[in-house]
Amino acid sequence: MHFLTKDLYFPPIEETSSEGIIAVGGDLSPERLLLAYSNGIFPWYNEDEPILWWCPEERMVLFFDDLRITKSMRNIINRQEFKVTFNTAFEEVITNCQQAVRKEQDGTWITKDIVKAYVKLHELGYAKSVEVWKNDELVGGLYGIDLGDVFCGESMFSKVSNASKVAFIHLAKQLEMANYKILDCQVYNDHLASLGCVEIDRDDFLMILKS
Repeated sequence: MHFLTKDLYFPPIEETSSEGIIAVGGDLSPERLLLAYSNGIFPWYNEDEPILWWCPEERMVLFFDDLRITKSMRNIINRQEFKVTFNTAFEEVITNCQQAVRKEQDGTWITKDIVKAYVKLHELGYAKSVEVWKNDELVGGLYGIDLGDVFCGESMFSKVSNASKVAFIHLAKQLEMANYKILDCQVYNDHLASLGCVEIDRDDFLMILKS
């Protein structure tokens, strides 16, 4: 396993561990984060751990033709129960993602350092958010890294039913209209699968990312 120094690099993908970890340590500077995402790598670690960098063998992605919108979801969108905005409250979105209680995990991987680093990336124009509002209250949203033709989703939250789905669907539709190649969702969960996301091999994902 590679332990990163101050030098700005990542080891070859072939040296990724069977668990999906490619490196340990380093920092969360904008330069390193952008290098990571452009090579299919992302940070994911707990508060009491060193920074762990991942590039798992299976990658959860959305091909836009596969986006699944149920009839009930279409009705919610058509009734305009929610107002959706883009990049108007990034720090509020990432903070809500940090504070969201998730039954499948103990605590959060969105540490204070992660928040600080991604707010910086937002200020530089790379980290972006989708906000979902109801009665002028922020009730859902998501954020991620925009590579120009691939969007790397990081986390989402929902305070009321369907709010995060509304954010995801609006993002997917906008990316499709802008001719993005895929929406990267990193790792499998049932919520993403219900929206049409599928797992593909790392090599296939990297081929799409680099093409």
